[in-house]
Amino acid sequence: MGNAEIRVGQLGINYILDGSSTASLGMFELTVPEGSNVPPPHSHSNNEECVYVLAGTLRYTVGSETRDLTPGESMSTQKGVIHAFSNPFSETARALVVQSPDIGAQYFRDVAVVINAGGHPDKAALVAVMSRYGLVLAAPK
Repeated sequence: MGNAEIRVGQLGINYILDGSSTASLGMFELTVPEGSNVPPPHSHSNNEECVYVLAGTLRYTVGSETRDLTPGESMSTQKGVIHAFSNPFSETARALVVQSPDIGAQYFRDVAVVINAGGHPDKAALVAVMSRYGLVLAAPK
């Protein structure tokens, strides 16, 4: 599609379909190298999300359920449900992520500015970006 991969720390986001301008379905490929820093547990106020693993193994948590997803397996998250992912395994994981309506590529570009600044990420700046797009950090346990 000619979209450049968006790098957020070690993560790669390659948008296939950006539906944010029409509040419709969106799709991107997520690349998660082993041991990557990943987003903290969060929920989406406005978006449902489905993750379908293409390669490697992705640990995915929705609510109280955690599964190690392998190629061909998926999990979905409803609006408002806390979810998280990680890759504690020895190979890079790749997953197709579908959101409805789409949060959009610009969200990841905005997060990348905060995360890629170097040093420890500015948590307040990160929360501000997340809030603008309807993402809510989970309360620490």
